[in-house]
Amino acid sequence: VQLQASGGGLVQSGGSLRLSCEAARLNFDTYAMGWFRQARGKERELVAGISNSGGTTYYADAVKGRFTISRDNAKNTVTLQMNTLEPEDTAVYYCAAARSRREQVIRPHYQYRYWGQGTLVTVSS
Repeated sequence: VQLQASGGGLVQSGGSLRLSCEAARLNFDTYAMGWFRQARGKERELVAGISNSGGTTYYADAVKGRFTISRDNAKNTVTLQMNTLEPEDTAVYYCAAARSRREQVIRPHYQYRYWGQGTLVTVSS
């Protein structure tokens, strides 16, 4: 199983970035997906999660109204559209997959079995 994340980079405050994660060798629609981030000196946190079919989503309070998570099960991809970025969004972002037998968002990081390599997002003020 491989999760390949891409789309990170340097952007000015107020700008946008789109992160993508492609899964290989995974029964994609049997997994809930999540985007986590880890800033320097801080714990890894769930930014956004999406259920197996995409019908249910979750957002951390800090990103509600600015980030949108979506998935395309035909293409085995999950995307995080990030708008109105702030310096506080600077972090390494990881996509992750959690096996789920039912339609739900998975929140605890320890329930995620597979992780991408991380992509750095830097927001300058």
